[in-house]
Amino acid sequence: MSLPKPRVLIAEDEAIPRMGLRELLQDQGYEVVGEAADGNAAVELARELRPDIVVMDIMMPELDGISASRILAEERLAPVLLVTAYNDRELAERAKDAGVFAYVPKPFTEAQLVPQIELALSRFSEFQSLVKEAGDARAALETRKIVERAKGLLMQTQKMTENEAYRHIQRLSMNNRRTMREIAEAILLTQQG
Repeated sequence: MSLPKPRVLIAEDEAIPRMGLRELLQDQGYEVVGEAADGNAAVELARELRPDIVVMDIMMPELDGISASRILAEERLAPVLLVTAYNDRELAERAKDAGVFAYVPKPFTEAQLVPQIELALSRFSEFQSLVKEAGDARAALETRKIVERAKGLLMQTQKMTENEAYRHIQRLSMNNRRTMREIAEAILLTQQG
């Protein structure tokens, strides 16, 4: 018995790309539970429908995708995968600061989009664990940034995959009865020394 595919909310202001995205997701077995044409509607639909993930364009009327993503992250409603025709460092930094879990530049293919959806879902699951551990979303966001840096360091120096690096930090956390943040900070400190 296979697991059900995640429930997706699409937020895209242009009707034709929104329709194409819906078809692509449905062809991959995802359940599209709602569609929004602006950021405000996306936030309201996410609150109402509780999707597993929101695939959202950055440039939208009323409330842009990054601002909407920040609200969804603060309320821990769902991970956001941003899609955009704009591909610059400033937008990527704003997206990261807003709590976005993955990012895909347009035009994208099914082979690019699907792994990013899975990555966003995985990162959101990690984030939920960190929230539980840290006690609040703001502290969890800070912890997530530190854990992400430590994972990156392990991936670079120990040639681990992202998942292996996360599991390594998690295992050290449990074995040493320390928080994942403490373990991540220790890993980062070893690099400075």
